[in-house]
Amino acid sequence: MATYRCDICGMGVNASCADCGKPLVNDTLTGDDGSPVQVSRCPQCEGKIKSPMCCGQDMTCQV
Repeated sequence: MATYRCDICGMGVNASCADCGKPLVNDTLTGDDGSPVQVSRCPQCEGKIKSPMCCGQDMTCQV
């Protein structure tokens, strides 16, 4: 399971899919401007959400 952690305060978050219960995995999409966007993806349902934020910045992922 991907663990997202704040580089500033150290808070950690684990996430799972509400539909199938599978742990979300870290992934990256390419934005319209070509920049990478960190997302959390369900490996079974293939749904995606923007990765969590804390202290005003994206939390980093540790797998």
